Amino acid sequence: MTHLFATHFGTYEVGTDANGKRKLLPFRHDPDPSEMGLGYLDLADHPERIRAPMVRKSWLEKGPLAATGVSRGREDFVEISWDKAAGLIAGELRRVRELHGNQAIFAGSYGWASAGRFHHAQSQLKRLLNLAGGFTSSVNSYSYGAAAVLLPHILGPDYKDACDTSPSWNDISEGCQLLVGFGGFRLSNAQVESGGTGSHRAVEWLRRCQDKGTRIVVFSPASSDAPSGPSVRHVPLRPNTDAAVMLGMCHTLLSQGLFDCDFLRRCTTGYCDFESYLVGEADGIAKDAEWASAISGVPAKTIVEIAEDLHDVPSLVNVAWSLQRARRGEQPFWAAIALASMAGHVGKRGCGFSFGLTAVNSVGQPVRRLKGPAFEQGSNPVRSFIPVARITDLLENPGGRIDYDGQVLELPDIRLVWWAGGNPFHHHQDLNRLAEAFRRPETVIVTENMWTATAKMADIVLPSAFPFERDDVAAASRENWLVYSRRVMDPPAGVLTDHEAYCLIAEELGCRQQFDEGLTTDDWLARIYEGYRERYPELPDFQAFRVRGYAALDEGELAPSPANHFRDFVRDPNAAPLKTASGRIEIGSSAVRGFGYSDIAGHPVWLAPEEWLGAPLSAKHPFHLLSPQPAHRLHGQLEYGPASQAAKLDGYERFTLSEIDARRLTLKQDDLCELYNDRGRTIAALTIDGGLMPGVAVLATGGWFRPDAQGVDHGGNPNTLTAITPASHLSQATAPNSCLISIRPWPGSAGGTYDGNE
Repeated sequence: MTHLFATHFGTYEVGTDANGKRKLLPFRHDPDPSEMGLGYLDLADHPERIRAPMVRKSWLEKGPLAATGVSRGREDFVEISWDKAAGLIAGELRRVRELHGNQAIFAGSYGWASAGRFHHAQSQLKRLLNLAGGFTSSVNSYSYGAAAVLLPHILGPDYKDACDTSPSWNDISEGCQLLVGFGGFRLSNAQVESGGTGSHRAVEWLRRCQDKGTRIVVFSPASSDAPSGPSVRHVPLRPNTDAAVMLGMCHTLLSQGLFDCDFLRRCTTGYCDFESYLVGEADGIAKDAEWASAISGVPAKTIVEIAEDLHDVPSLVNVAWSLQRARRGEQPFWAAIALASMAGHVGKRGCGFSFGLTAVNSVGQPVRRLKGPAFEQGSNPVRSFIPVARITDLLENPGGRIDYDGQVLELPDIRLVWWAGGNPFHHHQDLNRLAEAFRRPETVIVTENMWTATAKMADIVLPSAFPFERDDVAAASRENWLVYSRRVMDPPAGVLTDHEAYCLIAEELGCRQQFDEGLTTDDWLARIYEGYRERYPELPDFQAFRVRGYAALDEGELAPSPANHFRDFVRDPNAAPLKTASGRIEIGSSAVRGFGYSDIAGHPVWLAPEEWLGAPLSAKHPFHLLSPQPAHRLHGQLEYGPASQAAKLDGYERFTLSEIDARRLTLKQDDLCELYNDRGRTIAALTIDGGLMPGVAVLATGGWFRPDAQGVDHGGNPNTLTAITPASHLSQATAPNSCLISIRPWPGSAGGTYDGNE
């Protein structure tokens, strides 16, 4: 029997050390296992572990209406029993829905808590709340929110998913001679996959492409975003200017007569308006290489040269997901589609455009994807929702409205928030403002295993078992691996799985039978797995799967190369139209134009963000802050794991600056610095990066928000500084990568405070 533990950063084998203590080992079938998860088990007995249901003191004593939310996050907790907790929560759900309706309940759950299909935090919670009458929900993701709203208009709803535009890696290695990446290829991101994987292959495929002779050009402020290799060229550019560079390339193709007229005529719509914009018919400004150079800092000669190369050889334009997490974040994706369409290689093997190669392991993987069941959430009777990044707006502005994708959403008056499987004080923006918004509801419930900043902002905290403390079936819908993830150890006494906890609450609400259907956890795992076998009968039966520990479609082999998404369409657009309004690629969209939003046009454009190195605000705050995913944890998960802790300096997160900027600020390696703007202040230790362009600072996301009494964050969380301003009114997606800051030495003591006076 193989004992495996499945995580979002891969599968691990469970062994023992010399003292007989359980430890994790790399999965023997993984060619590039991630080191991130090897220390996962260290969290089991961490001091920050939540070990019993807890209630904020005044909420317990006075009730939700008398216990002011101002004390939330600033008051001690009282330990209670599970029976008491279940009764309190059930009673509070009844009170809110009877007085205010179910739309006054917001379930702020997110999907990264576990790789398992059964112990999936948001599925468990949302099933319970649906049985209790429903809740206000959220749509889209922080990772891909702008693109997911834009692409259905431009390419059709089949391309809303973050992995659905990319050709497969084997097609790229065989058919593509030039791979141009905007935002780069951050290879540590490829160690991660929602639902897990048994085989990390993205780095290997990128190497294979180079071995086949594929040239790689990377546009990014940091040379570390480019893979190593003799065929790789790094081109630095100012953050948020990628769309301008692409438009300059489009103009080059147009002015030199290198654009594919036949493809544009047959396969696109709206090109004429886009061409009018490129030549400046309305504003008198030609969007040529010189124009793009002045904005981006990329030499005009380089823009022209790479544009010509894109036309001359089979090419692929890849855009990192990070570029759409910015103001006007839709534009780099739309501009890439226009550029690839003009270059004329869309529909050719391994060519055209793609979004997110190496963003996670699965993008471009030539495998049959597993499509299977999970723990069913049921139907939500409440129709109100928000885009996921608008939680602050929702809590601050009850009864207000926001624009979204051609709709006007009414914001309900939220009286109860229940968060499970996520930490908004990691991934949301402007955390000081979020903290104040979190004090507005009457009750906040958090299901969590560690004392995160979100748990500390709760009224009721339910302790949750770690994924290694329960059995589950793990699978990623974009991968071909199924893993029987076995319990490595028991949870501490007094800690339940989410399912066990919600069964108690369902009992109090009178819906226990509907919630668990009288099934044990083993029954649910067998049901979920058999759902996969119904679709893939070649999989072994459940008992054989459980004994072996894993199964994979086409194990050890490449799947037949997936059909190029656009090959049939390009061959005959009338016979195989896209599911857009026109049936074509919409370089110009009458629908988007018709919404009338001021921050997005009806075709690709470059609109200057309020915060970038060319903005007036840069005179006050001269550094552009970028906040990529960390290389040593998953978002904020494993913050207290050994890999994350080893990457810090005396407990402080590290950030990077160029050598030029460090000298100008008279800073040296490892200096503690204060990064600040009008929204907040955070402390981090300096790392000097010789490959980072001047004027840019990089602070990875995921450090846990730890403000002191003066409001200075000692956790190094970049979202202390970022704005909640959305990418646009179209998507209402998050935009943290449009952020200006200042930097100065931190004169306070490590872990101490400083009053801000020089």
